[in-house]
Amino acid sequence: MSVEHIQNSVKDVIAYLKENPQDAKSTSAPITAVMEEGLRCRATGVNGESAVTDMPKAVGGGGTAPSPGWLARAALATCDATRIAMRAAELGIALDMLEVTADSVDDDRGLFGIDKSVPAGSLSLRTRVTIGAAGVAEETLREIVGYAVTHSPVADGCRRATPSTLEVTIA
Repeated sequence: MSVEHIQNSVKDVIAYLKENPQDAKSTSAPITAVMEEGLRCRATGVNGESAVTDMPKAVGGGGTAPSPGWLARAALATCDATRIAMRAAELGIALDMLEVTADSVDDDRGLFGIDKSVPAGSLSLRTRVTIGAAGVAEETLREIVGYAVTHSPVADGCRRATPSTLEVTIA
C-alpha cells in the first residue's frame, strides 16, 4: 500500500469517528484456544485466522511452535511497527526503514508458582525502534515514534492494568 492510500484511509476513519463517536467502541471478535496435543495449542478466530503455540521441551512441550510469550512480544513489536507506519503515513512521510524489536525480562518462578512474590508475567518489557526517512528530521521521527507507541493498542494493554473477567464452564 502506498503512503497516500494509508494516509487517506486513516484520515477517513478519523473523520468518520469524529462524526460518529458512538461507533468508536466495539467488542473484538473472540479467539478460541484449543489444546491439540501435549502443550501444543491452536488459537482460531471467527474468520479462520489461526496461530499455534507450544512450550519448549524443557518444560514438557514439543518445541514445535513459538511460546505464548513469544507471540505476546511479537504482537507488541508488530502493533508498534504498524502504528508507527500509520502515523508516518498520516503525516505524508514515506519511511525508508522501520524495525521494531520487543524483548522482556521474565522470572519463571512466577510461571511455576514457586515464589508468590514473583508475578507470572514479564517483569519488564523493552521496545527498540530503528527508523529512517530521507529528508525527515530526527526530531520528527522521534515524535512519530512517541505518538505511535502511545496510541498502539498492544503497547497500551501492556502498560495499563486492563479490567478483566474470568468465566469457567466445567464440561
